[in-house]
Amino acid sequence: MSQTLDALLKEIRACRICRDEPERGKRLPHEPNPVCVPSSRARICISGQAPGTRVHSSGRPFTDPSGVRLRDWMGIGEDLFYDHDRVAIVPMGFCFPGLDAKGGDLPPRRECRVTWHDRLFAVMPQVELVLAVGRYAQTYHMGAQAGATLTETVMNWRAVHDSLGEGRYRILPLPHPSWRNNAWLKKNPWFETELLPVLRGEVARLIA
Repeated sequence: MSQTLDALLKEIRACRICRDEPERGKRLPHEPNPVCVPSSRARICISGQAPGTRVHSSGRPFTDPSGVRLRDWMGIGEDLFYDHDRVAIVPMGFCFPGLDAKGGDLPPRRECRVTWHDRLFAVMPQVELVLAVGRYAQTYHMGAQAGATLTETVMNWRAVHDSLGEGRYRILPLPHPSWRNNAWLKKNPWFETELLPVLRGEVARLIA
């Protein structure tokens, strides 16, 4: 990890902006625990939404059933998934944002994107593929290429993957691997038969 990235990661781990100086809305109601795994070597970067309750407690990304499914989609085990020289993990929100009235996770805090993301990706020029998991990541990484809905965006994955993103990396848009998307996966069988083989091939190529 480069000194520049080391210094930036140290700042991120000490960040308390959403609790102490929120840009808008309510303050984060609990102690922040930024979870972010940037890398100066990894050629793959997973960009999801924000940590859930389990990850907030563990401090390790995707230590939940969503992580099991995501690793299956990628065709790798925990050994490679958590190898920081091979896979970077930079969610759109670094801290657990809290729960809404229905018990679902709130959206990622805007402070993270505004404060950190442009700076982080500027010091990770080696990244060749970003897995944009969910609407928030797709909006940030894809800009005008993001469709009006998640389904529209993911269905257009071929055109997205074949063109460069905002930086030099390519993008594969994915739904969130949560059990909440089981119905979506059943309605869109092309995701498993068409997109996942390409995802697994890209992961195998870039990790090799």
